[in-house]
Amino acid sequence: MQSYNIHSCRRGIHYNHFKGEHLVKQLFMVGPRQSVIKDVPDLKAAPGTVLIRVKYTGLCMSDWHPWAEAQEGLTLGHEPLGTVVEVGEGVTRFKVGDKVTGMACTPTYAEYCLMREELTLPVPKELADEDALGEPLGCLVSAASKMKPRKVGDTVVVVGTGYMGLGMVSLFRLHGAAKVIAIDPREEARENALRMGATTVYHPDEIPDEYRFTDFVVGGGVAKTGFPLVQEFAGTESALRLAGDLTGISGTLGIGGWHQGGDRTLDIRQWGWKGLTVINTHERDALYQIACAKNALDMLVSGMWNFKGMVRNVYGLDEFDKANTDMEIMPRGFIKGVVRCTDY
Repeated sequence: MQSYNIHSCRRGIHYNHFKGEHLVKQLFMVGPRQSVIKDVPDLKAAPGTVLIRVKYTGLCMSDWHPWAEAQEGLTLGHEPLGTVVEVGEGVTRFKVGDKVTGMACTPTYAEYCLMREELTLPVPKELADEDALGEPLGCLVSAASKMKPRKVGDTVVVVGTGYMGLGMVSLFRLHGAAKVIAIDPREEARENALRMGATTVYHPDEIPDEYRFTDFVVGGGVAKTGFPLVQEFAGTESALRLAGDLTGISGTLGIGGWHQGGDRTLDIRQWGWKGLTVINTHERDALYQIACAKNALDMLVSGMWNFKGMVRNVYGLDEFDKANTDMEIMPRGFIKGVVRCTDY
């Protein structure tokens, strides 16, 4: 979940990857909330990489703040799905014409991008392209793997039920949670959570008082204990504070929202008194994340994980700014958006 410029690849590997025979389209920022499409030299598949003609790039909140405050020349995009058009020296797992997804090493709001072979996955023929974006699916499975209920039948909480929160609701049910409480200020988001397996939903202002930590108890008294496992996926200070309030004594708090735009002020005294385990559920081991993405695709194909139909909004590359505005305001029906980078 990060941005790349066109001269660098993930994990610091650099390639001389310009072919320069033709010009292709790529999106560049020219300032805050304003992008343009420019012609750039086409790419070549360097050793160990595959060159992809990008069909879709998924919208991600980790790109929203860079877009909102962008300086000229910034490039974005890291959730690709497309077709292999060239394979580099040493590549054995893919051939021209294969439909793939995974983790790119050049910006993906573009007609073409490069992907390292080991961070590339085939798209199962059983899945619609919109359901098979490997990078965010890998993030979800990785997060859920770090946030397993301690025992089957536990009650867990998800704060923020956009795309990532909805995925977490469904994965908690797969993990054996008997009850999943979902919290979101948007009525539609709460309705979506119920469809994905939440057993109870609340507006943040309507959470029962007994669920919240309110007092430091001295001398052996009994505190309101909250819940053993709480996952935050909203990316706001208020949501993170609420998630901390709801996490019980000796409980585990997962931070999955993409927190950007400034510092957060939190009640660390309360967190310390309760002895919380706090886990940042973002994944930075690329090989582990791609393995999680493979598991996600396998579960979707098998029917074990019913996390399909989340992409409701498809934008053209020239609609990138509108797409980010929609991701910000969440118009009715929006869960996950993608940008269509080519006519395919």
